[in-house]
Amino acid sequence: MPFGVILKELVDQVPQAIGAILVDWEGEAVMEQCHCDPYDIRFIAAHKGIILARLKEMQSSAQIGEVEDVVVTSSKGHLIIGCVDQDYSLVMNIERTSPVAPALYHFRKALSELKKEI
Repeated sequence: MPFGVILKELVDQVPQAIGAILVDWEGEAVMEQCHCDPYDIRFIAAHKGIILARLKEMQSSAQIGEVEDVVVTSSKGHLIIGCVDQDYSLVMNIERTSPVAPALYHFRKALSELKKEI
């Protein structure tokens, strides 16, 4: 299944999804699907590397296991970040009023599909 189809299904299935983007190890966009200016989702995704790097430092020092995904909640929304593999990540932005549990379900399903494709 092509990346674009996976991202479109993810954004369509999550209520109040703003967008989802697949990025490489440098934070460069591979493909995005969004209901906003593509620049906005690319800007957010480019900075996900900082968050993942910090979490990976913590996991190695605390021996908590491998980080699979993380949810960052702000006053305006939820940012979900997940590792497809060592080189690629999936980032999804949803509105604050969107329920996180169903979003995580669809996000993890999309991650699984992306892992098969990469």
